[in-house]
Amino acid sequence: MDKKRAAITGIALAVLAALVYMQFRTWKNFDWDLFLAQTDHVHKLHILHGVALIYIAYILRALRWKIFLRPVRPQVTTMRMIPPTMMGFAGLALLGRPGELIRPYLIAKQENLPLSSQIAVWAVERIFDVGAFTFLLVLAAFVATAPKRLENYEMFRQAGMISTAIVIVLTLGALAVHRSGEKLASWIETRFSRGSSKLGHRVAVRVREFRSGLNTIHNTSCLLQLIGVSVLMWAVIAVAYKEVIHSYGVPQLEIPQTQIFLIMASSMLGSMIQLPGVGGGSQLATITALNRLFHVPPELAASCGIMLWLVTFVAVVPVGLLLAHRERLSLRKLSAESHHAEESAADTPAA
Repeated sequence: MDKKRAAITGIALAVLAALVYMQFRTWKNFDWDLFLAQTDHVHKLHILHGVALIYIAYILRALRWKIFLRPVRPQVTTMRMIPPTMMGFAGLALLGRPGELIRPYLIAKQENLPLSSQIAVWAVERIFDVGAFTFLLVLAAFVATAPKRLENYEMFRQAGMISTAIVIVLTLGALAVHRSGEKLASWIETRFSRGSSKLGHRVAVRVREFRSGLNTIHNTSCLLQLIGVSVLMWAVIAVAYKEVIHSYGVPQLEIPQTQIFLIMASSMLGSMIQLPGVGGGSQLATITALNRLFHVPPELAASCGIMLWLVTFVAVVPVGLLLAHRERLSLRKLSAESHHAEESAADTPAA
């Protein structure tokens, strides 16, 4: 697995290097002194507001996980979910994708639950994230007035329609797994029983885990609460983006709130290519969106893109590390332990 991660990191590094090279090649007259000056003159109070809003979003994430746990751990509080949430996202920021399982691993240990059950919650959580952001994006694209003034408004609409199609596919897939997940898992195991039995078993385990995660949504009230918290969380994140962008106090970045969703969409798409500790894909996608879609000068776009990444993605690291130090935990060891536990669970033969 270490060799596999190294290979993936190497590929991501090569892709990012190529993208960065092509981007800066188009900026032949990039002024580094101006870039530093732009960064130095931001309004600190707006940045602090952005950081505070991002921390509120983490609290809402903790609240959402508490709702997921209600059927099996009704006594769990939101405050109890905050430390593993903070440590988990700090691990993700510092370690990249290998740190993704830290949060479900910590919650499983803390609440004495199977890791597979919390990985299932983590997978279902992704659907709520995509769905909530898509809801806000579609509202901005088709209802708000400001996006219609964009030169690339058609791209905005297309992003909304593509996101909606993805959400519909994910929802239909989730409903299918909820209704016939066990049959699907058994069919997969039977189908791959001769050639790639290990692969078939692993896929079947993932299907069963995802189905168990869907079972945490035990009634309509719970579903509505999860939707409401998810939409509120992404609205808070959108306002944090606006605070950072408007902290520069320049006309080029006086972007209306509803147009900022297009920048957020670019950032989320770019985050698929990330390197541990330095990110890369998210910043580059944000910088490109600011420069190409909103005609922000290269130096200002680069400064703003990096600042957005620091506030929305890296700001959790100090608190996460402090909490890990208090619990005498190593994020790197937690990452290794979580992946080892996840692989052991996946390789265990079905009963």
